[in-house]
Amino acid sequence: MGLFKFMKDVGSNLFGGDKKEAEEIKKLVNAELGYNITDLNVSYKDEIVTLEGDCDTLATKEKAVLLAGNVKGVASVNADNLTAPPPVEKEETDFYTIKSGDTLSKIAKTYYGNAMKYPVIFEANREVIKNADLIYPGQVIRIPKLSD
Repeated sequence: MGLFKFMKDVGSNLFGGDKKEAEEIKKLVNAELGYNITDLNVSYKDEIVTLEGDCDTLATKEKAVLLAGNVKGVASVNADNLTAPPPVEKEETDFYTIKSGDTLSKIAKTYYGNAMKYPVIFEANREVIKNADLIYPGQVIRIPKLSD
């Protein structure tokens, strides 16, 4: 999966206070995905988050990368040592960076040809998007392939 780039000046303002950045990111990922990742280790240096551990699915790995990357102050996420089993069937996921004026409906119309399919995108990103009406420019989300 390699190194994913993010916009370091946008995202959740997670850092601050007396805790270390890596601890805050690990706490966030564990809160959202902890039961799906074992042996999670997080490091943070020079705006780069490195994730290590074992994920139950490729989707969990992608969500962990997005959770860590959509944090203000993070420019890149290295997921080389965050493992996931091969998918049972071919999983096709696109990543999309939200632009000004975007809505989940507009994105669904672009990718699926139907604005009413926005819940598919919302559900695929529930850990990253808490409210379908609250997305922001620079946020990176998953766009899953529609099931037939």
